[in-house]
Amino acid sequence: MTPVRAAFLPLTDSAVLVAAREMGFAETQGIDLELVRTTSWATLRDRLVYGQVQAAQMLAPLAVAVTLGLSQQPAALSAPFKLNSNGNMLVMSGEFAAALEQNLPARLADPLGTGHDFASAIGLFRRKPIVGIVHRFSGHALMLRYWLGSVGIDPDRDVVLRVLPPSLTVEAMRLGEIDGFIAGDPWPAAAIAQGLAEAVAIGARIWQRGVEKVLALRTDWMEANADTVDRLLVALAAAARWCDDPENRGELAALLARDAYVGEPAELIEAGLAGQVVPRADAPAVEQPDFLLFHREATAFPWRSQALWIYSQLVRWKQAEPSLEAEAAAGAVFRPDVYRRALGASGEAMPGASMKLEGAVTAPIGVGAHRGTLTLGPDRFFDGRVFDPERLEEYLAGFGAPRG
Repeated sequence: MTPVRAAFLPLTDSAVLVAAREMGFAETQGIDLELVRTTSWATLRDRLVYGQVQAAQMLAPLAVAVTLGLSQQPAALSAPFKLNSNGNMLVMSGEFAAALEQNLPARLADPLGTGHDFASAIGLFRRKPIVGIVHRFSGHALMLRYWLGSVGIDPDRDVVLRVLPPSLTVEAMRLGEIDGFIAGDPWPAAAIAQGLAEAVAIGARIWQRGVEKVLALRTDWMEANADTVDRLLVALAAAARWCDDPENRGELAALLARDAYVGEPAELIEAGLAGQVVPRADAPAVEQPDFLLFHREATAFPWRSQALWIYSQLVRWKQAEPSLEAEAAAGAVFRPDVYRRALGASGEAMPGASMKLEGAVTAPIGVGAHRGTLTLGPDRFFDGRVFDPERLEEYLAGFGAPRG
C-alpha cells in the first residue's frame, strides 16, 4: 500500500476524498489514504506547500494564487482533478434581507434582480455590510465579486469582505460580527436552520457550472510519483461516481456527519446533496438540481479555460499583475494531460479538448470525447457573458476598470 496524506476542510464537498477512503476506492488502487482535517485554508495551503501532506482539497483560485506567488513565495501547484462544481451560497441576516425580494424562490431564481435589490439594501442598512468570505482567493469570493460588480457595487468599497474559516461563519453570524457570508455547504444551510440568515444567492445560479475545489498537488511531487498519482485519480473518479449516485446520498451524508469529517447533522448535509435549498428557516425547500456536482458531465475534468477565467478575475480585481508569463503559469495549474493519462483506460468519458468557451452552453450539449459519449450541462454566467480564454484581454476590457 502506498501512503498518501491529504488535507481537507469540514465541508460537504470533501465528499470525494471521504468516500475514496471510507468506501474502499483508494484501498482498491493500493493507496493508503490518510485524511487530515484542517480548520483554515491558509493552514491547508501551508501543509501542502511545506510537505506535511502530499495532496489537498483546495480552493481552485488558491491553487492558482499559490503558483503565482500572490500570498507567499511562489510554489508550483498542479490540479489534475476537480473535486466538485458548485455547492456554495450567499446568506445574509434577516435584517439585511428584509430589503430584498420576499418571494424566496423568485429571489434565488433571479440573481440579476436580486443583485439590484442588494445594491439598494446597502443604502438602507445601518452600516456598510460585513460579508464573510472563506479566503480572498476562493471561488466563492470571485463569484461574489463578479455578482456585485455586475450591478455597480464595488466589493472593495461598498461592502466589507472579512476572511474567516468556513466552520466559524455560523458563530460569527450569531455574535453579530458579520452580516452574512458566502461559503460552501453545509455552513450556509446551518446558519439558515438556526434562524441566523436567509439565502440570497446560490453559486450555481451565478455560474451554472462554477469551478470550486480541486485536488491540489505540489508539481514536483506529482511529477516524481506519476504511478501513485494515476492510481489516486482512478480511486477519486470511482468515488466521485459513487457520490453522485442519488441512491448513495443517505450513506454519504452519514459519513460526512461524523466528527472526523464535517460534524454537522446528516439530514442537513443530505439536503444539500439532493439540491434541496431551504432559503429561510420557516420556508419550504427550493429545488436546485445542480446545486452540487461531483461526477456527471465530466465534472472532475480540469479545464484549462477555467484556470484562465480565475486568472482573469484576479487581474480584474487587481489581485494579480497581468503578464504573459503569469497567464501561462495560471493556465498550466489545471492539468488535463495528467487526468487523461491516469483515466484514459478507465472507461471514463472525457472531453477531447482542454479549453472551451466558458458560459457558452445554454442547454445540455454533446461534445467530442476521447471515449464513450459525453454531454455537458449548461454553464451560463447569470449575466450572459462568455469567456473566451484566447481573447482574455478583450474579455477584461468589457468590464472596464474597477473603481478606485
